Amino acid sequence: MVSQSHPTVLLVDDQADVREALRLLLKSEGIASIGVDGPAAAQEVVGKCDFSCALIDLNYTRDTTSGDEGLALLDQLRQHAPELPVVVMTAWGNVPLVVDALRRGAGDFIEKPWDNARVLSIVRNQMALGESARRQRRLEAENALLRGGGEMLIAESAAMRRVMDLVARVAPSDANVLVLGENGTGKGVIAQALHAQSRRAGKALVKVNMGGIAENVFESEMFGHVRGAYTDAKSERIGRYELADGGTLFLDEVGNVPISQQPKLLRVLEDGEFERLGSSRTQSADVRLVSATNADLAVEVEAGRFRKDLLYRLNTLEIRLPPLRERAADILPLARRFLERSGARYGRHGLRLASSAERALLAWRWPGNVRELGHLMERAALLAEQDLISDSALAFGPGPTGATAIAASTELDDMTIDQAEAHLVRRALERHDGNLQHAADALGITRQTLYRRMEKHDLRDPSSADDI
Repeated sequence: MVSQSHPTVLLVDDQADVREALRLLLKSEGIASIGVDGPAAAQEVVGKCDFSCALIDLNYTRDTTSGDEGLALLDQLRQHAPELPVVVMTAWGNVPLVVDALRRGAGDFIEKPWDNARVLSIVRNQMALGESARRQRRLEAENALLRGGGEMLIAESAAMRRVMDLVARVAPSDANVLVLGENGTGKGVIAQALHAQSRRAGKALVKVNMGGIAENVFESEMFGHVRGAYTDAKSERIGRYELADGGTLFLDEVGNVPISQQPKLLRVLEDGEFERLGSSRTQSADVRLVSATNADLAVEVEAGRFRKDLLYRLNTLEIRLPPLRERAADILPLARRFLERSGARYGRHGLRLASSAERALLAWRWPGNVRELGHLMERAALLAEQDLISDSALAFGPGPTGATAIAASTELDDMTIDQAEAHLVRRALERHDGNLQHAADALGITRQTLYRRMEKHDLRDPSSADDI
């Protein structure tokens, strides 16, 4: 979706002179507009642009005054862009029709021929109400994640504020959303925010790592199976899709769905119907789909590894997450939050970043994005000798990433502080083949400090005579 840099109003009317008159009126007040001639064009442009308000006619067929086309368009806009203020226009002074439009969610109405001052007053008021609603949605999404113990959600940078504004607009709808971004940018956090602010928030958010499902069990995992469906199927199993009934299904790394299984996923997205493996009984489920990937699916389509029709089903709306290097205003707030959480976890309260550490964090390119920052702060909380953490205590550079980092983090969850410290020191020595200086550099400590930690945990010095 394209986000306009200035407030922009959508004008929907089948008469070109009406659209032009409104365009000039709004332009005189510094308000940009985009005009289209009917409901179909309006639906297409709303999916691509971020509007502050919409003015829509209620009648598009000149020989009818029913307003049915306009009311249908109003319903569609309320479904796909719930935060978009909509003002209806009619030349027929039909009070019941206007009342019906207001009941369906229109913010106000304008009669043709209109009074210019009234039009401008209504548009300004609706744009202000829409902006207030978007800010409130964003705050509610952030608070809901914090209350639920969700991952770090910081949106102080302009790039992330735009993302959260878009989340607030699309979350209340049932439209499928495709979240794009590099590894570690927080695509799962956005999926949580979309669910938390949807009408499905009281139901399940079912998360599936598509990269972790083998091709031969894909159908069973996603749609379930009946007893005896295959050799080891000793009982019935409910699939992930069915578990998400009434809620949200989050397909992480959706680009990894095998091409042979993509038609099965496409079918359930088209009609909501599926069969458990081994059963002939068709079932249905009401599921809102959120997907995420770091792959370029357009390239995958061209290469024949991803179905174009499946991509169209997944990306009704796209949300692109900026990498951490493009949201510099979020780096230090995120670092402080991660450091506080890790400090509380490991009994290191009062940890804080020195100015030198803050400068180093801002200078780093963050190839691993927010995930890398989280692991860096966790290591600092474990290994820092003082409460004030300097740049020398930050272990930048190569380290475990992706699945390896996640596994390592999971291991640490079950350790005491001493066990975790010993584990990290031992791993550093192993990775650097016993080279003490390299291991110390990787841990962000001095060689002398490394000696003391090795002595504390009874770890052998690889350079000692005993090792010759």
